[in-house]
Amino acid sequence: VNGLMTLGFAGARQQSELCNESLMLEKLPACGRSFEEMMKKVDSRKWCNLTEFIMYYDNFTQCTEREANNASCFWPNPLAEGFITGIHKQFFSNCTSEKVHWEDPPDEILITLILIPVMLTCAMITLVVWCSKRSDIL
Repeated sequence: VNGLMTLGFAGARQQSELCNESLMLEKLPACGRSFEEMMKKVDSRKWCNLTEFIMYYDNFTQCTEREANNASCFWPNPLAEGFITGIHKQFFSNCTSEKVHWEDPPDEILITLILIPVMLTCAMITLVVWCSKRSDIL
């Protein structure tokens, strides 16, 4: 088992040594240009809505993965991630997630929401007790 694990780790180390990072960095911009061309079809006001361009983004992701693999590099790797991050900054820098600010409802509504279940519970208890005392009729 140890021999197999060592062989596996050696294989992984060899894989990382064979990675042609310069070739990968040379090929990745083609993926970015292709994505940029596809994104021109989408109104820039809709760039924050993933459903508008999910297919284009999927093609971009597959392209970066394919180019990394063609250069004998694993994916994702720090260089590919840096490239992808650059594309994100270019297209999605204005897409921020707005934090929802939760507020308590007004006191009148809050009291109503609390009292309704309390009153229903009291009514059900009263009904059960009343029915149990009148078991001779049921």
